[in-house]
Amino acid sequence: MTPPPFDLAAFQRHIAATYGSKDAVRGTAGTFMYLMEEVGELAEALREPGKHDLNGEFADCLAWLTSLAHLANVDLASATAKKYPGFCLRCGQTPCACVSKP
Repeated sequence: MTPPPFDLAAFQRHIAATYGSKDAVRGTAGTFMYLMEEVGELAEALREPGKHDLNGEFADCLAWLTSLAHLANVDLASATAKKYPGFCLRCGQTPCACVSKP
C-alpha cells in the first residue's frame, strides 16, 4: 500500500522527525556530501534510466536536500513559494513567455 503523497512542508517535517537527529550529528558538511552523492546517482539514472531506479533517485535527492534545508533552518515550502510564486518573475506569465536562448 502506497502512503498518500506529502506536500513540501509535511515532507520536511517528516524527514526532520525521521532523520533529524542523525543529520544533526552528521552536520551540514556531511549531509551535503550525501546530497552530492545522490545527485551523481541521479545523473547516472538519467543517462541510463532502464538500468536504474529513476524515481527513487529523484526521491533520494529531494530527501537529502530537505535534510540539508532542515539543518540550515530553511523552510523549503516558504522559500519556494517566495522564489516561485506561480508565475514567471521576468515576464509575469504562466506559462513563461520569455524568449529562450539556445
